[in-house]
Amino acid sequence: MSIDDDIRAVLDGPVTAHLATVLPDGSPHSVPVWIGTHGDRLAFLTGPESRKARNLRRDPRVAISLTPPENPFQPVILRGHVAEWVAGDAGWEIVDRIATKYIGGPYPRDQERVVALIEVDHQRLGMG
Repeated sequence: MSIDDDIRAVLDGPVTAHLATVLPDGSPHSVPVWIGTHGDRLAFLTGPESRKARNLRRDPRVAISLTPPENPFQPVILRGHVAEWVAGDAGWEIVDRIATKYIGGPYPRDQERVVALIEVDHQRLGMG
């Protein structure tokens, strides 16, 4: 599924998204993440052994919500699954592109990072 243009416009800004995954016991786990797009997929960065990465390797389903700061009454709701993990130089290229939105430059290299690429199965803009 392609990401709608109006949703892509929100994702292209420095908005904080909330990513929900499933813990091993079946309960939800939600954390804020930096997010962007990579082609027709969503992209976020994480440590390869983070709780969210471990959750997603076991169960790739995700739910993501965010609210544009300029219009908190028009939330973006997304659901999908991790279709690919990107590491190494290719991963750092995506990490740096996302980081530039948030901190104005490349991400520090003091910790290992990987990128999860999410195939969107459901998308909605607004409360309706």
